[in-house]
Amino acid sequence: MSFCTAINCMDGRVQEPVINYLKKKYKTNYVDMITEPGPNKILAEGSDDKLIESIFSRIEISVKKHGSKHIAIIGHFDCAGNPANEEEQWLHTFEAVKTVKERFNNPEVIGLWVNKNWDVTEIK
Repeated sequence: MSFCTAINCMDGRVQEPVINYLKKKYKTNYVDMITEPGPNKILAEGSDDKLIESIFSRIEISVKKHGSKHIAIIGHFDCAGNPANEEEQWLHTFEAVKTVKERFNNPEVIGLWVNKNWDVTEIK
């Protein structure tokens, strides 16, 4: 039994594409979902310490209790929580990845983008 972790928007449209992508990419059984509206922006801006600590505590459970070795941070098209354009969303996701890596340096941390067709692309 294996797990990975997704820090994803609460938007239901992006849940299945992200789960399917991560299960295939990492050949994992389960994806722990940590959801917030616009989590890439929350983590990139770092302005809400309480919310960031909440996200970090949920990551910690996934990593320590479920043995998650991979963490993905997701931005997506038409996000109500982060209504920025695609370019800004990619920057937010890139910064969010750096923020999570600073706290959790053992699991691999990646950024994902979900486009208007609900296709998932890794941000590099």
